[in-house]
Amino acid sequence: MNDGPASFYRRWALKIEYDGTGLVGWQRQNNGLSVQELLEEAASRLVGDAPVMSATAGRTDAGVHASAMVVQLDLPDDPRLDARQIRDGISFHLKPHRVAICAAVAAPENWHARFSAISRRYCYTILNRPTRPVLDLNHVWHVKRPLDASAMHEAGQSLLGRHDFSSFRAASCQASGPIRTLDRLDVARDGDHIRIDVEARSFLHHQVRNLAGSLQLVGSGQWPVAKLKEVLDACDRRLAGPTAPPEGLCLTHVGYPEDPFV
Repeated sequence: MNDGPASFYRRWALKIEYDGTGLVGWQRQNNGLSVQELLEEAASRLVGDAPVMSATAGRTDAGVHASAMVVQLDLPDDPRLDARQIRDGISFHLKPHRVAICAAVAAPENWHARFSAISRRYCYTILNRPTRPVLDLNHVWHVKRPLDASAMHEAGQSLLGRHDFSSFRAASCQASGPIRTLDRLDVARDGDHIRIDVEARSFLHHQVRNLAGSLQLVGSGQWPVAKLKEVLDACDRRLAGPTAPPEGLCLTHVGYPEDPFV
């Protein structure tokens, strides 16, 4: 973030939503357009083209969406800028991209979008029907084979708590270790949609998508319910299911000891 005197800048907390289709993910990269690049450039235009840097609660991959990502921006401390102007002004400069600011508030002292967060929640959505998606295109994983959501939910309960999640960790994961505490894993059907809701303080790279890929093997009857726990205990990625496609994944909530948006 900015290195200048603190009085020259003011930290803002933003809650944003975005459609990750066609983007390379949250983080700036050389091979395409990112959410971070779009947001920082839009914020820069709002403050007279001054450079703006951001930090985020999480880094979503290419094609992954967010309905409530939390980001911090350090903007020039201009009394003419209020929360409404930041929300609406940045959203205006983000057009025509499918990224928008839902809320903006002055951040508490010493607050950090990433390091102050105590939980992240994701929803993975499967469209479970023979017909391909139309209205849900790029927002679901289309699985034609009938799935038993109750069996998926039952299997998922064996993963709750603190475990070595090496079996569900991407080979490219840069986390210092595979130990994570999974606080929630609920699977429920709503018509043709099956939603997998997961929550933890933090996740390994591809952990949610790898869990979804294994859960659908349980739901389709290819795996018994008990096998998911066996795969977890084996700590071997080769034994787990496929990595589910990114378009079904959406970050839906970031938790803080005190919600800055309340």
